[in-house]
Amino acid sequence: MRILTVILALAALCGCGGKQEQPIDLLAREVTFPNGAKITAVPAQTQLEVLQGLRYYDTLAPDRGMLFIYAKPEPHPFWMYQAKFPVDIIWIDRDFKIIEMSLNTQPCNTAAHDCPTYGGQHDSRYVLEIKAGIAAQNNLRIGDRLEF
Repeated sequence: MRILTVILALAALCGCGGKQEQPIDLLAREVTFPNGAKITAVPAQTQLEVLQGLRYYDTLAPDRGMLFIYAKPEPHPFWMYQAKFPVDIIWIDRDFKIIEMSLNTQPCNTAAHDCPTYGGQHDSRYVLEIKAGIAAQNNLRIGDRLEF
C-alpha cells in the first residue's frame, strides 16, 4: 500500500513540470500609456527593492517594467551602475504626469564613482523603468498622463 501511494504521488507530479513563462508577481501594476498600450510593472517600494532596481535582471520584455514608488514627492536621481541592458527612465509626479525622461539610458559597468546620474531635476512620486525604445515606440512625452 505504501509503494502504491508513492507511485500515485509521483505520477501526479509528472504533469507539473511544464515551462513557466515568467513568475507572476501578485503586486504587479498595470501601467497604461496615453495611446492605450499597457505594460506590467513590478513595484519597488522598500529601500532594498529601490537600491537593487533592475540590477539583477538579465533582460526586460517589452511589456514589462519596474515602478519605483516613493512615500513623498522629491528629486529622485537614478544611475545605471551594474545594469545589464539600456532602459527608458520616466519620472512621474503625484498626478501621474510625466515630468522628466531619460531615453535609451545605457548601463554603467565602470567603478561606481564614475557612473553618471540621470534625472531628479524635479520632484517625482514615481519612476518607471521600461525597456529602451518603448517610450519612443509609444510616443511618450513630457506632460502625458499615465494610468496605474
